[in-house]
Amino acid sequence: MIPAAFDYQVADSADAAIAALAEHGDDAKLLAGGHSLIPLMRFRLATPGVVVDIGRISDLSYINDGGDHVAIGAMTTHRALETSELLAVEAPLLRHVAGQVGDPQVRHRGTLGGSLAHGDPASDLPAALLAHGGSVVARSPGGEREIAATDFFTGFLETALGADEIITEIRIPKAAGVGWSYQKFNRRAQDWAIVGAAVMLGDDPKVALVNMGSAPMRHGGVEAGLAGGGGTDAAAVAGDDTDPPEDLNADVEYRKHLARVLVGRGIAEASG
Repeated sequence: MIPAAFDYQVADSADAAIAALAEHGDDAKLLAGGHSLIPLMRFRLATPGVVVDIGRISDLSYINDGGDHVAIGAMTTHRALETSELLAVEAPLLRHVAGQVGDPQVRHRGTLGGSLAHGDPASDLPAALLAHGGSVVARSPGGEREIAATDFFTGFLETALGADEIITEIRIPKAAGVGWSYQKFNRRAQDWAIVGAAVMLGDDPKVALVNMGSAPMRHGGVEAGLAGGGGTDAAAVAGDDTDPPEDLNADVEYRKHLARVLVGRGIAEASG
């Protein structure tokens, strides 16, 4: 299908993008790599009156040492994440997951901020953010705020971002030496995950699931089992308290079974 008509603006700074959002409100959408917004527009699931292109905001593309965390600019591409030496040491789960997104063309254009703002429960990177216990920094005309990943994803393709807010930075707590794993089951390479599981162990274990609810989610039951020393047995409840979709790829019970299997594999790998 052909997208509905829209006006096009180019923002050369975060402030310019924020001003455009403040002016046009819900009628405006940001365009970064385009892999999330353009398909929605083609199917007219999104019909913005104004598209604000932020692809030229180069000062939001960086991966820096922030002391106790790694600071990542919202316009940083998946390719930059998967080749980062800093992430290889301090946030290897995020680095690995970035390399699982789409194909090389997608990874050279897609951005971390765009993927998170889209809020797709079938996407890889939101699960990595949740498993790392990271946060998102958002800026608006009223100032800046930091949103924990557990509060950021609010529903299907919905986030806590306000209509006049833009993601400027993602903060990932350093996790050097912490056991981790990412398990992803799909029918073909480059497909969306039928189910995925991101596991981080350490003193405060975290488990995030892909495509097991209406929003990207962590699984408190598995985390409680791991904290209590349950090991791979904690994976037995990975299908509980979830609401996976049913489609041509899998029904609900199959996805719950996959969650238990993948989480178990993830715990075993992260413990190794």
